[in-house]
Amino acid sequence: MKVRLQSGRILLRILLLCVAGWGVVRPLHAQAIRPVIAEYNEKARGRFDLVNDSLIPLNVVLETKSFSVGEDGSPTFRPLDKSIHLKLSQMSFRIPPQQTYYVFYEATAPHYPAWFVIYASFSGLPQQSGLNVQVELPHTVYMGQKVALTRDEVQLGKAEYLPGLKQVQIEIKNIGDRLGRVSEVEVRGDREKTAYSGFPLMPGSRRRVTVEWKSSVPPQRAIVQFKNFKIETPLQERRN
Repeated sequence: MKVRLQSGRILLRILLLCVAGWGVVRPLHAQAIRPVIAEYNEKARGRFDLVNDSLIPLNVVLETKSFSVGEDGSPTFRPLDKSIHLKLSQMSFRIPPQQTYYVFYEATAPHYPAWFVIYASFSGLPQQSGLNVQVELPHTVYMGQKVALTRDEVQLGKAEYLPGLKQVQIEIKNIGDRLGRVSEVEVRGDREKTAYSGFPLMPGSRRRVTVEWKSSVPPQRAIVQFKNFKIETPLQERRN
């Protein structure tokens, strides 16, 4: 979710939570979008709900974007790729107080996988300190290929425990041309374990994951879990 505070030419943008898939959006002003993420096999045909739980009517404008994901999981946005054909039931509308509005869409691409995000911008909220407030909520769509990512298309790079930082750093590579999703990254010791939530793994990409390890006993191994397979690797201890 993004919150924009606007006054004249002054724009202060506070990034509260990136898209990508990244997690659960908790709205500040009783607005919500459901679901945050939608996944399809090739063609997308779906719906998302926009909730206005406030006591005032709000205007909503939709904006579509493509994005890429960096090694640290942060997204970089750009105008919607021309190769993605997207139809929305509405692009702008007004939601009465304490009501839910439904938006329907269809999307295709000349080849899969493909992905994009639809941002819903809420305006008409009460001012804060003389600034106009605009809330942006994302609905992210992944159009995957029919054949799932396989074990042979995934490689693990460095898998290290950094005792000084109490962190485990793991490098995951998708060397294929298919979209995948890591269900979970789990770090285990003799008796303790901790987990990092799932994320999409883009074709031909590399993802670096940092998992906090609070125990005084060093962890021993990491497990990267996908839907149909998992990869387990021992951890090397790195001292700075």
